[in-house]
Amino acid sequence: MRSCALLAAVLLPLTAFAGGSNYGVAPGTRDFSAKISEWPVPTPKFARDPAIGPDGNIYITVMFADRIARFDTKTHKFNEWNLPEGTRPHGLLVDASGKVWYTGNGKGVIGELDPATGKVVEHRPPSGGNPHTIVLDGSGAIWFTSQSGYVGRLERPGGKITEYRMSGGPYGIALDKLGKVWVCRMGADKMGIIDTKTGKVSELYMGPGTMPRRVAAAPDGSFWVMLYGVGKVAHIDPSAAKVVKEYEMPAGDRGGPYAITVDGAGRVLVSEIQKDTVTMLDPRTEQLQVFMLPSSNEGIRKAIVDAQGRLWYMGSHSGKLGVIE
Repeated sequence: MRSCALLAAVLLPLTAFAGGSNYGVAPGTRDFSAKISEWPVPTPKFARDPAIGPDGNIYITVMFADRIARFDTKTHKFNEWNLPEGTRPHGLLVDASGKVWYTGNGKGVIGELDPATGKVVEHRPPSGGNPHTIVLDGSGAIWFTSQSGYVGRLERPGGKITEYRMSGGPYGIALDKLGKVWVCRMGADKMGIIDTKTGKVSELYMGPGTMPRRVAAAPDGSFWVMLYGVGKVAHIDPSAAKVVKEYEMPAGDRGGPYAITVDGAGRVLVSEIQKDTVTMLDPRTEQLQVFMLPSSNEGIRKAIVDAQGRLWYMGSHSGKLGVIE
């Protein structure tokens, strides 16, 4: 695999920790009434990974149909855009201008969709591979993981892509307030840490069989990591690069904790993919609240909190977009 030279002086200004994961819109908070609504997506071909646009609407990738869909949160109607055949879009985010950025898992590209025109621009990392999760830093650059063995940074404007080699199948990714990028190395039971000031890559071992899958940043700058292999969520202090505490999820080691996000009050919201539930952990009280979802076999792989504090999730198996408010 080829790798570009590492950037030596990339500074990350404070970012908007949207839904706890750096997507450009700061998350709100609310007292949940446990009202849950769901809408079937027009093309239920493994739709996944919701993201919030600056217009407050929800965007999703439709992986097996090569499409991006948008849900209007006021009219409750969907629009769809076609992507090049074989793209297999996975993760996405929407920037401040309304452009949709996505990982083209099938073509080995980072894609850019202009919803106003339907025009698609593809950016191809030197190593190709299978780009996975995507986030935005405070300078407007795009960071993404590739399970084929690297983490990438796409500069804007210009489109230059820098790669950082990383083993263990890089998966979830988030940015801290210290200028470092944190990556779930699911196949290595480790968190990878990229210091963007020096280009140095280090790691934090999470324990045998933990399989860290997704990570979310809290408003206080700490991290929450789903330990898929052992049914726990871990709280990390990034300044000390250590695990503060681990919490058992309700379904235990067979629940498959997957999606994770954090609201504006620092409450942690997680899904266990083997169960049709969303669990909220309040770190201040260490109390758990479990929300039972209306559909069976949801298959939630990603969830995010909007500016109003509502939790949006996409059931990849059920083909339904849902919200808890």
